[in-house]
Amino acid sequence: MTGQDRLPPAGAFAEAADPAKLSAKALDMLFPMHLRIDAAGMICHAGPTMQKLRPDQAFVGRAFLDMFELTQRRAIASMPDLLAEVGRKLRLRLRDAPRTALKGLVVPVEDGGAILNASFGISFGDALRTYPLHSGDFAPTDLTIELLYLAEANAAVTQAYRKLGLRLQGAKIAAEEQAYTDTLTGLKNRRAMDHVLARLIRSGQSFSLTHLDLDYFKQVNDSHGHAAGDFVLQHVAALMVGETREADIVARVGGDEFVLIFPRLIKRHRIEEIARRLIDRLEVPVQYDGRICRISCSMGTTLSTFYDPPRAEQMLADADRALYLSKKAGRAQHRFFDPDPVARPDEGRNAG
Repeated sequence: MTGQDRLPPAGAFAEAADPAKLSAKALDMLFPMHLRIDAAGMICHAGPTMQKLRPDQAFVGRAFLDMFELTQRRAIASMPDLLAEVGRKLRLRLRDAPRTALKGLVVPVEDGGAILNASFGISFGDALRTYPLHSGDFAPTDLTIELLYLAEANAAVTQAYRKLGLRLQGAKIAAEEQAYTDTLTGLKNRRAMDHVLARLIRSGQSFSLTHLDLDYFKQVNDSHGHAAGDFVLQHVAALMVGETREADIVARVGGDEFVLIFPRLIKRHRIEEIARRLIDRLEVPVQYDGRICRISCSMGTTLSTFYDPPRAEQMLADADRALYLSKKAGRAQHRFFDPDPVARPDEGRNAG
């Protein structure tokens, strides 16, 4: 036993003021985790904090050794055994769960009983997580109060950091979303399209890519102004989103140019159906501020299965070639890229 562990001999306690003569209220204030045990080993009183450890059980009237297990090397099975430990630190715990470890010190009283005062010791953290404890549950001079304040401060700082982390994460997500979004239409932008294309190519799954260009959009801007043009672009964006699946990607990659990516869709008749619907719906006149805006669209599509392996730059260029053929055929058309170089016509483009 170290010098710090040495306690006065048992006789010294007898010479001191008898703690049994203190009122229960005084004992509760000084030692909120104490137990008053009579000569037969029965609990006569429990401090308020000790009672908090078992709020649904009554300590009073029960045998101390029936409720508590002492984990000393020396067996303690009776009241005389317990009194023999006067002057020594006790290790004890309740016999039923939760079995939080406690430290204790027993002091004899004149009637042959004892007062046992306990504390959580290094189990303080476990106790805070297990029981509804606060600063009022400890004597004002108890160092546990300082630990409690530190724990509360640490919890407050941790919570603040957690909230800050969530806000930063939200801001990061919002910034990334903004970086991948076309501000006018709310569609994906060119950067997002490049990201999706790279991911699809890495995954090895098949997909189709369609390049769509608005016909007669320049006339809308020239005749009705850029506000009308912006309104038409927003109308077009909403229409394309409505005509495509949730998994499909619709991106605005230029002033009046769009790219549509259809994961796991390479059936030509299905792609043709989608293209036809888009062309038909985009030819419906758009009203803006009492004026009629007329547009159409031309489209060109290529399939990832045309390539081994597919490359994003090549697919975009080939979809653009197919789009040029649609323009050349009279606009309001859709064409598939022909991977056969022999059958491929002049590849120059003069789309308007």
